[in-house]
Amino acid sequence: MDKDESVRFATKYLEDLLSFFGINVAVDSTLEDDVIQLSVPSTSMNSLLIGRNADNLRALQFIVSQSLAARNAEITRVNVDVADYKRQRADRIAEKAEGWIKKVRETGEPMRLDLSPADRRVVHKLAEDYSGITTHSEGEGRERQLIIEPVTEAEPTE
Repeated sequence: MDKDESVRFATKYLEDLLSFFGINVAVDSTLEDDVIQLSVPSTSMNSLLIGRNADNLRALQFIVSQSLAARNAEITRVNVDVADYKRQRADRIAEKAEGWIKKVRETGEPMRLDLSPADRRVVHKLAEDYSGITTHSEGEGRERQLIIEPVTEAEPTE
């Protein structure tokens, strides 16, 4: 299954899955950086689809992704967003990250944050636009943390 077929399949699969729960909507789909972006419009079932801490949203992504993998699709990475929940969350995290970066720059002290993988990606991407700081993640699984720290000057070599 090539890229276009993968996108069409993922879109139809999610629409069919939602209709099983009585949610009959057209899912918007795009392909960005080899990730299928599926956008579900706002419905009266937003809170159910998103779930607590976006757990249901991640479950939907997993189901669609595994279905693609089972069909040997060229693209299997999927991002599902419901009523722009993820975009709005990313905007809020980016706003907070600007404050964290400013604080690290002012104090010179590193900052350790417990963030979800998606939130860590937002901060890493935003931090690329700032000089004098660097970000990286440490730890495994749920213990993984994002570290924002000042760039240390390299010792001059002779």
